[in-house]
Amino acid sequence: MPGGEISPDNSRWIPCRRYRKSFFLPSKVLSRFFRKRFLILLRRALQKGKLQFHGELNSLAQPAAFEALCHQAGRMEWVVYAKRPFGGPEQVLKYLARYTHRVPFPTDDCY
Repeated sequence: MPGGEISPDNSRWIPCRRYRKSFFLPSKVLSRFFRKRFLILLRRALQKGKLQFHGELNSLAQPAAFEALCHQAGRMEWVVYAKRPFGGPEQVLKYLARYTHRVPFPTDDCY
């Protein structure tokens, strides 16, 4: 997540204060944004045939049942667990850098 914003005149980056007592985004805002994006992408995956349901969840393969579940999930409050990184921003960048040049896990599309 970006740790700042572009100035109103678009001339510079304004970083968040380093020792601010709150997060860049309130957890409720983050929760609602994540919920919306997650459900959009989940619906898209179903439309593209990338989701499979087995056993007790087999009924969710029907679009109406799946949409009812997504609608119900969209009305619930989701919990986002967010906390400051242990080692600060430098540690987060080092951690993420390990994954930027890796090959993703193979999917069924690869075979």
